Amino acid sequence: MTAPELATLLGLLLAHLSGDFLLQPRRWVDSRQRHKRRSRALYLHAGLHGLLVLLVLGIAGSEPALALAGALLVATSHALIDLGKAHLDPRRLRWFLLDQLLHLAVLLGLWLAWLGSLRPLAEIAAWLASPQTLTLAGAYLLVTRPMAIAIALAMRPWSDEVSDPGTLVAAGARIGMLERFLVLTLVLLDELTAVGFLLTAKSVLRFGDLREHRDRKLTEYVLLGTLLSVSATLALGLLVRSTPWGG
Repeated sequence: MTAPELATLLGLLLAHLSGDFLLQPRRWVDSRQRHKRRSRALYLHAGLHGLLVLLVLGIAGSEPALALAGALLVATSHALIDLGKAHLDPRRLRWFLLDQLLHLAVLLGLWLAWLGSLRPLAEIAAWLASPQTLTLAGAYLLVTRPMAIAIALAMRPWSDEVSDPGTLVAAGARIGMLERFLVLTLVLLDELTAVGFLLTAKSVLRFGDLREHRDRKLTEYVLLGTLLSVSATLALGLLVRSTPWGG
């Protein structure tokens, strides 16, 4: 993939992000949710995206006919996708992600049409099928639910001895997943010192809560769980780095 090709793709993505988040007033979103297809803001928003795409393709040196066709495609698809989203609950993360994925799929298709080749897809497929990518994907998958379940089972002998910590439902498991995600990333980047800063920051945040509880069992339980989680992730990260394709 050449630099101009990548620059055009990034330009299309930047145009989408600008149009969807920087240049869209909140009143346009509210109007679309209330009035659906009769909302004037829906078509203004879609037209703005079309103009941004026209600008990007023009700067990229596209033929006028292709640039106009691409702008029309993006504007039309954006209006239809946003109209569909207007009939769904805007507070649900799944619909937000689906909306963005559909928009990005249209932009990717336009970019491939602009290139006139499916070569980037073949390159992406080869990268996804490489041992390095599969190893990293497996490692990040392991530090989510599989390791959370393993740690919960390992901590089960002591969990009944700990009183209700009064935290949000499943918050601890999600915090642990994010913590392991960060630790694994730092290990793979050979930033082991930063792991210590991460543990220190978590300890500072938890110290006040644990001191207020004055529950030694709870303190030991949290400390044991944290060390078990971090140790397992460190070992996994070092194991991945020791492989021929993980260094």
